[in-house]
Amino acid sequence: METTDTVARLAQPLRKTVLKSLLVLTVAAGIMFFFLNVRHGLYALATIELAMAGYSAALLLIIRNTRHLERWILSYILPFFSAMMFAMYTPRATDSVFAWALLIPILSHLLLGRRTGLVVALFFMLVSVVIFFDKNYDKPELMQVVPLANLSILSLTIFTLSHAYEVSRERTEQTLYRMGNTDFLTGLANRTRFRDIFDREKHRARRNHSPMAVLLLDLDFFKSINDDHGHDVGDSALVFVAHLLVRRLRTTDLICRLGGEEFGIILTDTDSRRAMMVADDLRHSLARAPMPVEDTEISITMTMSIGIAELGADGDTLRELLAAADRLLYQAKADGRNRIAVRGDRVPGGPWPESVNPDYVTVSG
Repeated sequence: METTDTVARLAQPLRKTVLKSLLVLTVAAGIMFFFLNVRHGLYALATIELAMAGYSAALLLIIRNTRHLERWILSYILPFFSAMMFAMYTPRATDSVFAWALLIPILSHLLLGRRTGLVVALFFMLVSVVIFFDKNYDKPELMQVVPLANLSILSLTIFTLSHAYEVSRERTEQTLYRMGNTDFLTGLANRTRFRDIFDREKHRARRNHSPMAVLLLDLDFFKSINDDHGHDVGDSALVFVAHLLVRRLRTTDLICRLGGEEFGIILTDTDSRRAMMVADDLRHSLARAPMPVEDTEISITMTMSIGIAELGADGDTLRELLAAADRLLYQAKADGRNRIAVRGDRVPGGPWPESVNPDYVTVSG
């Protein structure tokens, strides 16, 4: 679901630009064809053309600040293609009107994406084919093999290229999005994605009146690993820790590498008391899981210190929560490392939960 939403969000600027351009063209073309069709006595078609021009002009104003672009795209594209089908079906319309059908797959994919665009394009292309044969079955010059083959191959080529372009564009945007929001070494989220997810989860927590906690983790004496074993082993250690965090946490939690050996975690639907239990589990799991060094008989035991902050109680912005967690993390380091730290008034009903080892807890006043 998140990937689908991300693709739609990334495509919005492109689709809005295409829609604006198309609406302007529709207004101009609708007015022009209105007069041409009136001149030729095609009053029903002229009325539809003028109505589409007026409707497109209104949409130009509506979409300027809309938050529901996809809905307005559908509300335009379906009447537009329907008006196109009506023009094709009009008995006195020229056969050249069928050339407009070649726009269907292009506009469908540009405005609606590869899935919805594919369905809409297939439907209206099939309708245009039915109308073409219904109107021209008694015209030998159009029913010959060569004209039909040329028209079919041209339509299929445009349809295929439109779909291939949209598939390629979506995949490229997803790749660029992942590269811009993922830590290159560990594969975890980076700061940019951490901020985005925090804002989203904060609004959800406020809306549902649910708690949310932020953990700030720092590996103890990490510099000694780089100094004693080299930066390659240090990088392997960061990847090792990242995998451990992913295994121990829920899929609804977000883990971020903030930089160096520092990690941030967003715990959804979690208050400080529950966050202490999660933090102690992470601390305990890392301390009990030595990392083997490749091609050697050496294994490295690592520990971490953790500061805990809760939304509302310790701040309302990510900056405030990270600052609060950082102060507690510093206190945990000062008290001996391999500890978790939390403010005492953030843990109602006692200084710590029963499952948390008090020997590894720093309770700040």
